[in-house]
Amino acid sequence: MRRLLALALLVSGFVTLGTQTAPGFEKPEKTPSAKTQQSAPAMLPADNPFAAPSKLALQTPAFDSIRVEHYLPAFHAGIAEQLAEIKAIASQSDAPTFENTIVALERSGSLLSRVDQVFSNLTSSNTNEFLQKIQKEVAPLLAAHSDNIQLNRELFARIEKLYAARESLNLTNEQKEVLRRHYEDSVRAGARLSEQEQTRVRSLNEQLSKLQTQFEENLLEATKERSVLVEDVAELDGLSEAQIAAAAEKAKERGKDGQYALQITNTTRVPILTSLNNRKLRRRVWEASAYRAIGQNGGVDNRGIILEIAQLRAERAKLLGFENHAAYKLQNQMARTPDAARKMLTDLVPGVVARVNEEADDLRAMIKELGADHDLAPWDWEYYAEKVRKARYDVDEAQVKPYFEMNNVLEKGVFFTMNKLFGITFRERKDLPVYHREVRVFDVLNEDGSQIGLFYIDFFSRDAKRGGAWMSSFVRQSGLLKHKPVIVNVLNNPKPADGKPALISFDNVTTMFHEMGHAVHGLFSDVTYPSVTGTATPRDFVEFPSTFEEDWAIQPEILQNYARHHETGEPIPEELLQKVIQASKFNQGFDTLEYLAAAILDLEWHTLSEDEIPDDIEAFEAATLKKYGIDIAAVPPRYRTAYFAHIWGGGYAASYYAYIWSEVLAADAFAHMMSNGGATRENGDRFRREVLSRGSSRDPMDSYTTWRGQKPDFDALLIRRGLK
Repeated sequence: MRRLLALALLVSGFVTLGTQTAPGFEKPEKTPSAKTQQSAPAMLPADNPFAAPSKLALQTPAFDSIRVEHYLPAFHAGIAEQLAEIKAIASQSDAPTFENTIVALERSGSLLSRVDQVFSNLTSSNTNEFLQKIQKEVAPLLAAHSDNIQLNRELFARIEKLYAARESLNLTNEQKEVLRRHYEDSVRAGARLSEQEQTRVRSLNEQLSKLQTQFEENLLEATKERSVLVEDVAELDGLSEAQIAAAAEKAKERGKDGQYALQITNTTRVPILTSLNNRKLRRRVWEASAYRAIGQNGGVDNRGIILEIAQLRAERAKLLGFENHAAYKLQNQMARTPDAARKMLTDLVPGVVARVNEEADDLRAMIKELGADHDLAPWDWEYYAEKVRKARYDVDEAQVKPYFEMNNVLEKGVFFTMNKLFGITFRERKDLPVYHREVRVFDVLNEDGSQIGLFYIDFFSRDAKRGGAWMSSFVRQSGLLKHKPVIVNVLNNPKPADGKPALISFDNVTTMFHEMGHAVHGLFSDVTYPSVTGTATPRDFVEFPSTFEEDWAIQPEILQNYARHHETGEPIPEELLQKVIQASKFNQGFDTLEYLAAAILDLEWHTLSEDEIPDDIEAFEAATLKKYGIDIAAVPPRYRTAYFAHIWGGGYAASYYAYIWSEVLAADAFAHMMSNGGATRENGDRFRREVLSRGSSRDPMDSYTTWRGQKPDFDALLIRRGLK
C-alpha cells in the first residue's frame, strides 16, 4: 500500500510540462480523456505494454512500444485491479494474519505500479503536451484512489487488530516495521475520522493534487518565459565559445535564429553569472530568475495557487489532529517536530551570517580593486566571488573545466569510486530501448558477475525536463515480488553545441556523485517488502547516502583518476588539483545561508494555522527573513516562494531542512570512514550491508549507529562546510 502512496505523490508532485516528444511517445491520433475512460474494463488488451510485466531484462520498460494512448487505459485498469484486490483483503471472513492482510497489501497494485513508474518519470524528465493533459486528469484520480484504500474501514480494522497484537505474532524485525508503517500511515491519512471528516479529507486531497499539478505546470512555463534573449553577441563577453554556441542553438530551437537564449535554472542563482562581464545583463538574468512566477508583466503567476495550497494543507493538518502541516509532516521523520528542525537551522545562523559578512567584505574589496564604484548586489555575488576565488586560489573555472569531461567523470570518477568501495562494475548495453536518445543504460554487476540491477542516466537539460537533478526507479527491489532494481539518475548538465565535448563545472561533478549515492541506495536494497525498499526512508535520512558520496569527488586518489584533459588525456596538474580541493570550501557562507533561508522559509510557511495564511507571499517572505536575521539582500534564498518546487509541487513540504539534517550524518560518516582507511572494500561493504541495503526495514538511526558505533558528531558538518 505504501507503493500506492508513492504513486500518488509522484504523479501529483514533481512533474513538468513541455512539447518535446520522445521515441515511443508520438502524437496519438486521438488522446483519450478520463471521461471517456471511466468505464474502461479492468482487463487491458494484450497489445497494451502495461498489461503484463515487461519481457525485457529485469522487467525494464519497453519504451519503444509505449505510446501516449496506452496510459489512461492502464491507469484505470490498474486502479480497478487494485481496488478489487483491496476488497478481497478487507472482506475476507478469515481472521487477519500478517500473510492474508499485510503481505496481500504489499503484493497489490502491480499493474498500477508498472504504469505509474513509467508515467511519473516521463512527466518529470521528458514530458510533452499529451502527457501533460493525462497528468492533469490522473492526479486527482490517484489521490482519490489512495483515499479509497487508506480510509477503507474494513481494511483498517484488520490492520489495527494486527498492530494491537504485534508482540504476539512472532514477526521478524522487517515485518514489524512494515506493519507499523501500514498502521501509522492509515491513521495519519484519517482512518479514525468520522464519515463527514473523511469526506472533507478526500476533498482536500483532490484539491491539493490539482493545485500541485498546476503549480508545476506554471513553473515550467515560467522558466521558459523568463529565459533571457540577447541580440548582440558582444553582451556575452566572458562566456566561452562553447557556451555562446549553445546559447545560439537554444535560441534557434525557439525560433529566434541569430539571437542567444540564456536559460535560468531552478534555483535563484544562475551559474553563468560567474562569467558574464556585462553587469546590466547579469542583472537581467538574475531578475529573470528571482522574479519568476509572480505575474510580472502579465506573466505566469503562482501566488494565488501557493496561498490556496498553504490554506488547504493547514486545514487538513488540523482535521487530522495536528497543530499545522509541519507537525503532521515531521511526526514520522527523524526530526519528529518542527521545533527540532528549526532549532538545528537557527543554531547555524549566527556563525553563517558572520562568515557571509566576511565574504561580502572580500567581494566589496574586489569591486574596488577592479575600479568599479557600485555596491554589492545579488547579481554581483557569484561574479566577484569567482574573481576572489581565482585570486586567492589561482583557480579559473575555464582553466579547470577541460579536465572534467562529463563521460569521463562518470566512468573514471563515479563508477571508479563505486568499484573501489563496493566492488561493483557498470557495463553499458545498447540493446535496451530508452525514452530519449541521450539516455545511456548499464548493467550493474557484483564482483562475482551476478547482476544487481540496471542503471539509466539522462545527462542534459531540455525544455521537456524539470530543473534540478534526481534519482528515481522504473522497478523497485523486492524479495517478495522477485524484483531487481531498475534505477535512473536524471541530471541537467548544459548540453554542448554539436560536436563539442561536454565539459562540466565542478558543481556538476559533485552532483553526479550525489545522485549516484541515491542510485546505489536503490540498487543495493535487499529487503523483502516493497513498502520499505531502497530510498523509501524518512526525508531527513534519504539525502544522507547521496551527500556522503559527494566528498569522494575531491579525494586526490579519485580526482587523479577522472580529472584528465579531454584532448590530451593528461591528468590534472598536482598544483591545480590542490587548488581545486582548497577552493571547494570557498564561499561556504553564501552557499549555507541561501540554503538556510529557503529551509527556514519552508518551515515558516508550514507552521501556519489555517487562520494565519497571509495575503501577500512576498511580504511574508521578507518578514520571515527579517525575523530570523537572514535578510541580507545580496544573498537571497536558494528558492523564493513563487518557484519553490520542492515544497509546493514535490514531497519536501516542511522538509527542506532534510538536506542539512542528512548532511550531519553524511559529514560524520565520511570523517569516520576516512579515519578508518578511506575508500576500501572493507569500509564500503560494511556501509552497504548496514546502511544501503536496509531501506526502512529498521529505524534509520539504528542502521546508522549499528554501522558507526555512535550517533553523529555535529562538528563534522561545520568542518565539511569550512565553517570551523
